[in-house]
Amino acid sequence: MSNWNRDNGAYNLDLSSMNPRHGDGGISQEEDQLELLDHPHSSQMPSFMPHDSFASLGQPLHVSNSDNESADGRICYSDKEQQPLQQQSHDQQRQRRQRSKKSGGSSSLVSRIRNTLMGRKTTTDQSPRLIYMNNPERNSQEKFIGNRVSTAKYNIITFLPIFLYVEFSKAANLFFLFISCIQQIPDVSPTSRYTTLVPLIIVLVITAIKEVIEDYGVHRSDRELNARKCKVLEGNEFVVKSWRDIKVGDVCRIEASEFFPADLILLSSSEPEGLCYIETSNLDGEVNLKIKQALPETAHFVSPHQVASMQGLIKSEQPNNRLYTYDGTLTLELNNGTTKNLPLDPGQMLLRGAQLRNTSWVYAVVVFTGHETKLMLNSSKKPTKASNVTRITNRNIWYLFTMLVIMSIMCSVGYLALSMRDFDQLGYLALAAGERAREFGFNILTFMILFNSFIPISLMVTMEIVKVVQATLIGSDLDMYYSTTDMPAVARSSGLIEELGQVEYIFSDKTGTLTCNQMEFRECSIAGLSYSTHPDADRKPQSDDDSQAQYSFQQLEEHLHTSIHANVIHEFLSALMTCHTVIPEVNQETGQVVYQASSPDEGALVQGAKDVFGYNFYARRPHSINCKVKTQDVEYQILNVCEFNSTRKRMSVIVRDPNGKVKLYCKGADTVILERLDRNNIFVDSTLSHLEA
Repeated sequence: MSNWNRDNGAYNLDLSSMNPRHGDGGISQEEDQLELLDHPHSSQMPSFMPHDSFASLGQPLHVSNSDNESADGRICYSDKEQQPLQQQSHDQQRQRRQRSKKSGGSSSLVSRIRNTLMGRKTTTDQSPRLIYMNNPERNSQEKFIGNRVSTAKYNIITFLPIFLYVEFSKAANLFFLFISCIQQIPDVSPTSRYTTLVPLIIVLVITAIKEVIEDYGVHRSDRELNARKCKVLEGNEFVVKSWRDIKVGDVCRIEASEFFPADLILLSSSEPEGLCYIETSNLDGEVNLKIKQALPETAHFVSPHQVASMQGLIKSEQPNNRLYTYDGTLTLELNNGTTKNLPLDPGQMLLRGAQLRNTSWVYAVVVFTGHETKLMLNSSKKPTKASNVTRITNRNIWYLFTMLVIMSIMCSVGYLALSMRDFDQLGYLALAAGERAREFGFNILTFMILFNSFIPISLMVTMEIVKVVQATLIGSDLDMYYSTTDMPAVARSSGLIEELGQVEYIFSDKTGTLTCNQMEFRECSIAGLSYSTHPDADRKPQSDDDSQAQYSFQQLEEHLHTSIHANVIHEFLSALMTCHTVIPEVNQETGQVVYQASSPDEGALVQGAKDVFGYNFYARRPHSINCKVKTQDVEYQILNVCEFNSTRKRMSVIVRDPNGKVKLYCKGADTVILERLDRNNIFVDSTLSHLEA
């Protein structure tokens, strides 16, 4: 997200400093299939916003003439004279959608069929989604889907066909089904009709019970998720509803530590200027808090009565799976009867699955529900996977089946040759000379039935039972139990258990993935002197300025008041306290401040400055941070933040200190910082020796 200013001067907040994700993943204009023209003069469009953004719409949408349809089938909308919101015609909106659908032609129909067969979720209507504020009757006419979600593999209707398809895609089951069928032919099978059929049914029943038990757990978790409670505005008060009953256009009140039930647009919060903090670990795996901020025009709606009085229209983009982009326009009715168009961007988007943190409550309006939320569009149904052992078994069974056919043909040829040579002596067999071809074919089937134990059905039964037992043993293995969170190992599917014993390579992106990733502030080098929690006994200092020695942190406290470089030490500790994007969160139970950092090392530096040296950072505001240096409260004005990235390999922050001086603090990789120092810096050589020690 780019930095940009609202011209009303209400705030100038660098939201990008709190969110390392940028861009929309290379989304092209052709994907949106819609051009909306004329950006409003009341706000400046941020650099990240595409030219066909819904937020660039200056006036309410009106259907243009047919000559505005472009050659590639896209429908262009232009502005006409502005009309009050109540006079917009719902019929015109519906007609425009119908024309948009027709313009796709037969290729659009083929694409929809192909996407349906492949299980893709697509939206054929490329016109903006219209959501009316506090108007459930109008929203119900749009026929938005509900908020109930299902991630299970089966349901009552699809279980039997999907299960049978998956099972009979296995070579063994297909072979035994074939044997069971030919056993039903009279005068062909030398065995009972049910010799193979009954064991096959038993195998399928055992497998079906296993699948039902595993999928029932998914259904149960889905029911628990859909039954979660949330406060929804009805009239002038909030009532508690289940997640499954939430609809598009509802205004929800989300309180601290609660998860968002749908994709929402932030209206206001308990924090100043409509700020709120969210955690998106369920979406992108990042545990650091991110900042979202409501529009200044809606941030003052902080009571149920005020929110219920809001009237307006949200023109939203259609559902898509892009987590870090959003385009929309809020047309808000003002007290004087006029309307104002306000651009919406990812800074106001609260995604389903994220969690509200460090904020008492927020008010937000629902824009996407259920399987149209960005979280669900990025997820997929539980896939049907085959383990490596299953693939090897299928291949070997096809080899054995080929050998079985060859053996049956050879035996039938031998029987045919014997019957032709000794026909006169085999009268007791009642052979008919004119039916030798028919007898030859039946003999092949008979020999296949006789040799069917060449592929043992007991192998399949044993494999299924072993998988279930292994899944049970994994769940009860104490070596895989994590007592800190009371979390045992869980085998959600027994179909891939054997894959765990065939891992050859493990790829890791960083050491923290394979370790506890817990970092502590242990050592530092300031003004050419090395300090440590536990100094090396062999490097005792001989004076107060011995660069080869190692001092303790207690001695650092003394140097902070007595050393000639005391100002350097103070600036070093001030940099630790201010140059970061950490968000402090107060633990409601213990009252302790917990730092939410984008990386463990950044959190360790801030924690070390607080615990070891008494430079305590405890609050972050939109344009400032509050700290306590020893016992003195100080406030630093944040003028700008340059986030750490892989190109710069450093982070910078420009602040105005309590004395009114503007300072630049920078931290980063040693190679990047050292090459930017003055060539005559007297501390470089000693600092390099400390790094190499």
